[in-house]
Amino acid sequence: MKVRVKAPAKINLSLDVLRRRPDGYHDVSMVMQTVSLYDYVDVEQTETGKIEIFCDYPGVPCDEKNIAYKAAESFFKYTKLENCGIKITIDKKIPTQAGLAGGSADGAAVIVALNKLFSARLKEDELCEIGAQIGADVPFCIIGGTRLASGTGTDLKKLISMPKCQIVICKPDFSVSTAEAYSRIDSSNLSHPPFTDEMVKAIYARDIRMVACSMLNDFELALNLDGINDVKKLMLKCKALGACMSGSGSAVFAVFTNEKKLAKCAEALREKYNFVFECEPVKEGACVID
Repeated sequence: MKVRVKAPAKINLSLDVLRRRPDGYHDVSMVMQTVSLYDYVDVEQTETGKIEIFCDYPGVPCDEKNIAYKAAESFFKYTKLENCGIKITIDKKIPTQAGLAGGSADGAAVIVALNKLFSARLKEDELCEIGAQIGADVPFCIIGGTRLASGTGTDLKKLISMPKCQIVICKPDFSVSTAEAYSRIDSSNLSHPPFTDEMVKAIYARDIRMVACSMLNDFELALNLDGINDVKKLMLKCKALGACMSGSGSAVFAVFTNEKKLAKCAEALREKYNFVFECEPVKEGACVID
């Protein structure tokens, strides 16, 4: 038996890094949104007694370093089910090291797939408990939609859906280390009213222009990278309502309500950058499709 799951990318509509915790992690406050850019993950049973990963995307490890491998290990440990062998095949579309939670989406997909494959009948909160053990973004990638995240990012509160819009995502030809991004946050003197409070107000106002004007990210401010600023300038030149870096970068997204302007922006971006995607907000996280 094989189970196929589609796993959406996420963007951060807002991202406040509040403080460094005694355990070395950081408390955050952010609004996260899943979008219609997907990895597809197939999980099937074998008789090898091993967890096997197959993915031909450059730079993605196919061993225990892959978050999908860790997700499988955590699932079997949590459920105490015997692993007679599973094969995980990842058809990766979400670019890596982009702040789009591509790895976390794959981990979420594996947990959802195994729950179906082994008829474990775990509830959503149990799936998220497994996910939280392997990555802060994994619980959100399981649930998806529009969520307010707090704590280390694993405490999730459902919000009403993001207003209808179109989104273009561009990852420039460089990546950002999450560890370096947090280091820059810790050494910076950022001081501002919380972005996320304004974003929640904008979402409940159902005003996409207000949402676009409220998109801000502490990592973007702390890093202040020319490559990010260049992408944003081009997006705004193409009449985006707003543009912002996602997560710790390096992907940047922009919001539109006009499909022709979106297409024109995507075309202009593709003249300079290799990774450009047109998508829209979606209400689900990782979900079984076959």
